[in-house]
Amino acid sequence: MTTQAPPPSFPFAAADPLEPPQEYVRMREPGPATRITLPSGDPAWLVTRYEDVRTVLADPRFSREAITAPGAPKVFPIAKGAKSIIVMDPPEHSRLRRLVSHAFSVRRMEELRPRVEDIARNLVAAMEEAGPPADLVAGITQPLPIMVICEMLGVPYEEVDQFRTWTDLMLSFDAGRREEVIEARDRLNGYLAELIEAKRTRPSDDLLMVLINARDEGDRLSEEELVAFGFTLLGAGYHATTAGMTHVMLRLLRHPEHMRTLRDKPELLPQAGEELLRLSQAGGGVGALRIATEDVELGGALIKAGEAVLPVTTAANRDPGVFPDPDGYDPMREQNHHITFGHGIHYCLGAQLSRIELRIVMETLLTRLPGLELAVPESELRWRTGTAFGRPETLPVTW
Repeated sequence: MTTQAPPPSFPFAAADPLEPPQEYVRMREPGPATRITLPSGDPAWLVTRYEDVRTVLADPRFSREAITAPGAPKVFPIAKGAKSIIVMDPPEHSRLRRLVSHAFSVRRMEELRPRVEDIARNLVAAMEEAGPPADLVAGITQPLPIMVICEMLGVPYEEVDQFRTWTDLMLSFDAGRREEVIEARDRLNGYLAELIEAKRTRPSDDLLMVLINARDEGDRLSEEELVAFGFTLLGAGYHATTAGMTHVMLRLLRHPEHMRTLRDKPELLPQAGEELLRLSQAGGGVGALRIATEDVELGGALIKAGEAVLPVTTAANRDPGVFPDPDGYDPMREQNHHITFGHGIHYCLGAQLSRIELRIVMETLLTRLPGLELAVPESELRWRTGTAFGRPETLPVTW
C-alpha cells in the first residue's frame, strides 16, 4: 500500500531569487492547479498558468472576502472585521472603488510626477555627495516610495520608523508570529484613526483628506474604511514598490549591457520598465488568495466550494504559451500583457504611480550614475525572507 506524499509547502525556495522557483515550471505542465500547503498550514490549490490565473482573479466565484471568515484558509493573519478594499467582493468593493477611484486617476498620478522627480534627484544627489559605495535600498528604493506615499496621505515622514515596523510585521507569513501581526495592525489602526481625527480638526490638502471628503450620492467612507485605506496604501505604497524597484535595479546591475542600452536609448525606458515588471519576482502573488464559493471546474480540475486557490501572477508572467522566450529580457517586447498589478476588479489602484516611480528611479540612476555597478559579489547579498515582498536587505553599489 502506498501513501500519498503531503502537498508541498508554499512558498518555494528559488535557486536564484530573481527567477521563479522550478516548481512553477513543473506544476504548469501536468495541469492547471496543484495542491499545496500555505504558511499557515492551510491547504490550497496553486494556479500558475496565465489564463487560469486571470480566471481566478476575475471570476466572481473565487471570493476575496471569504478569506476573512472565521476558520477560512489564510496566508497571513487577518484581523477580524478588517474593511480593506483588497479583501472585499461586490457590491461593497464596487461601492468603495467608486468612492475613491478619482483620487487615483491617471491625471492625478501624473500631477505627482514632478515631485517624484524632485525626490529622486535629491536622494541621488545625497548619494553622490556621500560618495561610493552606497546602498541603493537605503539610498533610494526604500525612501522614495515611503516619502511619496507619506506626502500623498499626509503622514508625517518623521514618524516613518514606527509605521514601517508595523507594516513589516503585518506582511510576515510566519504563522508563529500571528499575535505580533495582530498587535501591529491594531497599533497602526490606532495611529491612523488619530491622524484622521486630527485632519478633521485641521483640514489639509492630501489624499487622506480627499478620502475623508469623498462622497457619491450621499455615500461616504466609514471611519473603519478610512483607516483600512490608510494601512492598505501605506503597505502597498511602501513594501510592494520598494521590493519591485529593488528587483528591477538588481536585474539591471546583473546585466550592465542592458543598462548601457537604456542609457543610450532612453526612449526604450517605458517598454523596458514593463518588461522588467513582467520578469520581477517581487511579491510572488501571495496576497491574491481566493476561496471558491461553489464547485468550479478550472481547466479540468475540480475546485470545491470552500477550498482556497492561490493564483501566482509571477508564474503566469512567465507562461511560454503567452510570452515567447518567457525568461528572456526583451525591451522591445510587443503585446506585453503582464499581470504584475493584478487583473479584474482588484487591479491595483496604485499601478500608475508605481510605474511613474519605477521609471523615474531608473532614469535618474542611469543618468546621474553612469558607472553604476554592484560593489560586492551578488552572492554576498542578504535577502529578506518570510515576508510577502522578498528583496535584498541592502544593495551595495559603486560608480
